[in-house]
Amino acid sequence: MSRLDYTFTSESVSEGHPDKVCDRISDAILDALLTEEKEARVACETFATTNCVVIGGEIGLADKDRLQDVMKSVEGIARRCIRDIGYEQEKFHWNTCEIQNRLHEQSSHIAQGVDKDGAGDQGIMFGYATDETPELMPAPILYSHAILRRLAEVRKAGQEPTLRPDAKTQLSLRYAGGKPVEVTSVVLSTQHADEGQTSADIREIVEPYIREVLPAGFLTEATEWWVNPTGTFVIGGPDGDAGLTGRKIIVDTYGGAAPHGGGAFSGKDPTKVDRSAAYAARYLAKNVVAAGLAKRCTIQLSYAIGVAKPLSIYCETYGTGQVDDVAIEKAIRASMDLTPLGIRTHLELNRPIYERTAAYGHFGRAPEADGGFSWERTDLVGTLTSEI
Repeated sequence: MSRLDYTFTSESVSEGHPDKVCDRISDAILDALLTEEKEARVACETFATTNCVVIGGEIGLADKDRLQDVMKSVEGIARRCIRDIGYEQEKFHWNTCEIQNRLHEQSSHIAQGVDKDGAGDQGIMFGYATDETPELMPAPILYSHAILRRLAEVRKAGQEPTLRPDAKTQLSLRYAGGKPVEVTSVVLSTQHADEGQTSADIREIVEPYIREVLPAGFLTEATEWWVNPTGTFVIGGPDGDAGLTGRKIIVDTYGGAAPHGGGAFSGKDPTKVDRSAAYAARYLAKNVVAAGLAKRCTIQLSYAIGVAKPLSIYCETYGTGQVDDVAIEKAIRASMDLTPLGIRTHLELNRPIYERTAAYGHFGRAPEADGGFSWERTDLVGTLTSEI
């Protein structure tokens, strides 16, 4: 039986965090290629440091002329992303930083397996859902994301002109009876404009927004607050610390509340099961919980490069299942085609929907009309229950 009374902590980082700047650029380039061709092949990595962004990796389109057109647009895409995030620092400015494009065509040796609808690589992928929040996400990571998203909104709207793009937050939540009931500590470090601003000044700015997004009663007199605990945080973003695509995999998923297969998402087209199968696993776990088959659910899928069918499907409901976990595994097999093509078709993943996923989590977001976050739908509930 899982523990019911404990404290658990998760962190999030803002869209201006150096790693997230890189995730954003990589996914924006992916979207540009998928706009040209829904079967585009992309494995795009970005590195950012003081006054410099380097973009590399493998990309492919059937139309070589269109591929060259996209290649020419890469610098502009990167600058647009940096500008939208809000970087106009002396040593990292969207209009003046150096952009190096080192992208090249996809290896034919990798393409040969994918072209047969095999997986783009071997690997294990996990999905998770829990009924502790309406979004069926773990509360610590969900609300950590919500805090930073709200601070970005008011910064960009001009309501808080001294806030800057780089930020991190961390929430520790106390659980009682398996449900989150109280925030025991709030940690927030945010870049700001004025070296004269103290930690107390920054707390005065951010505390109302933190209170706004957290559920009533979560913050108590006993909650510890650590806002900019090291003091001044004026130099931020890639000028303060180098960034790289794919380094925030726990932030991107469940905040450590569930296993992770190890693969990153950003910059990868949906033939890469690191991304698409992780989305499918979340979709399945969420529908299991939404169907009332369990209160908590982890799904694991595994693949081999060039092989279409998943090698294994594993379900764990932590003693909360209304039916046996083996029965859920059988229902999953019968309810969805989990080949790479089957996943892409079912979730409609061959669309330019990925730049928006690059910050504030890939999971727990509302499905969008154009197909964005399709893996958050709960439209498989009826099919799953009918197979039990």
